Amino acid sequence: MKNLFATRWGIIGVGAFIGVIAALLQYWGNPGNMGICVACFVRDITGALGLHRAGVVQYLRPEIIGFVMGSLVAALIFKEFRPRGGSAPIIRFLLGAFAMIGALVFLGCPWRAMLRLAGGDWNAVPGLIGLVAGIWIGTRFLKNGYNLGRTHKYPAGAGWIMPAFACGFFLLLLIYPQVEGKDQSGVLFYSLKGPGAMHAPLLVSTIVGLLIGFIAQRSRFCTMGAFRDLILFKQIHLFSGVIALIIFAFITNLVVKQFHPGFAGQPVAHTMHVWNALGMVLAGLAFALAGGCPGRQLFLSGEGDTDAAIFVIGMVAGAAFAHNFGLASSPTGIGPHGLAAVVIGLAVCAVIGFTMKQK
Repeated sequence: MKNLFATRWGIIGVGAFIGVIAALLQYWGNPGNMGICVACFVRDITGALGLHRAGVVQYLRPEIIGFVMGSLVAALIFKEFRPRGGSAPIIRFLLGAFAMIGALVFLGCPWRAMLRLAGGDWNAVPGLIGLVAGIWIGTRFLKNGYNLGRTHKYPAGAGWIMPAFACGFFLLLLIYPQVEGKDQSGVLFYSLKGPGAMHAPLLVSTIVGLLIGFIAQRSRFCTMGAFRDLILFKQIHLFSGVIALIIFAFITNLVVKQFHPGFAGQPVAHTMHVWNALGMVLAGLAFALAGGCPGRQLFLSGEGDTDAAIFVIGMVAGAAFAHNFGLASSPTGIGPHGLAAVVIGLAVCAVIGFTMKQK
């Protein structure tokens, strides 16, 4: 049976759906211009588990759980669940960590950069320019032989590890719901203010995450892949989905009166344009070297890819480091050690790009 989601109109439909539903999630309670942000939401989950103690960004986001489980369901139904891995796992861990650090210097992943633009936040423009520049650098490494090696088929149990984590986190969310006025419930931490305290209803967020996980797995939706294919092969298939996401998020924001153009006073954003750009250069380069944006890594982990799962675990470690050691930005600007983190991250990614080559 033909996979309609993978057609040109299918990928446009997927992008349009994500754009509309992300803007509506903001309307239903998620933070401003952050209806969906994979990096920010993984950061919030890291805080909810107590791996960092930034009190304003702690919530176990069910959208991320839904991404993994929705992808798993699609992979099982269409016989695409293939446990695999072994392609330079420690490198993928490092790339995940530095991708997260770069995203938190900018304050958003590629998904949020586009949603910020669709909401009128012009600070997203240098971020998107940086993202494309980082991906372009990554394509130069790809053309010069960069390769993390072949993956290998794994026993079925290995592919179930990330879905099992997702199920476990969802159970924790049900067993230890937030208690009004308290920042901790059992083993989970909850923000009482800030973006971590802003979230859509649990059932809505979970259903949205499952739906996006399902259709993204079928369509191979990937923001990094869209720019990579455009740069390397002049293909606009995935890119058409990205354009649809921005356009339909913009239209939805206009309808629900969430479009507020300008640089100053944008939600969870800063106006240090050089670092908005450089943070996303680092993130884009790391995504390109790893072979997928953070959303795509979650979808792949749902279909049994343990290398993608290790990238996601690296993102968790990067979020913990970013908030425990002053690397992450805030609305007032870049963190005290963010500059050093970006420089080191770019150097590490460059070394990986130059040294990981097929002979």
